[in-house]
Amino acid sequence: MSAVEINCRNCKKESFLRREAIYEGFSKVGERLFCASCGFEFSSESEVPFLERAVKPVLFDESDRSEKLDLFEEEEGRRICRHCAQYVVNPFTQFCAYYKREVEATDSCENFLLRQEEPDENSPI
Repeated sequence: MSAVEINCRNCKKESFLRREAIYEGFSKVGERLFCASCGFEFSSESEVPFLERAVKPVLFDESDRSEKLDLFEEEEGRRICRHCAQYVVNPFTQFCAYYKREVEATDSCENFLLRQEEPDENSPI
């Protein structure tokens, strides 16, 4: 069980369950269960008084959600430098061949030219 909070019947406190492994040689053969506050040992996991947590009330459900909004037109998000034919990437910079200056992949301009993706014959993929 993954619960670790207990209500110890020996010290009458809310505490944590401490698990201690029992080994024979290098093999784990069991566990000993203790109250972290007072050290009381429980004989088995079924005997441990785990705390019962109240279920949190559900305040909202799917009917409370608003409809999904589309802020951008379908092609609007594609008109960025990353998808432009003039966009050049090398290990040191991102460059616009039209304006001859450094750009970011998410920049945009009015001289956008959609890059045509052609399969490379030398590509290993």
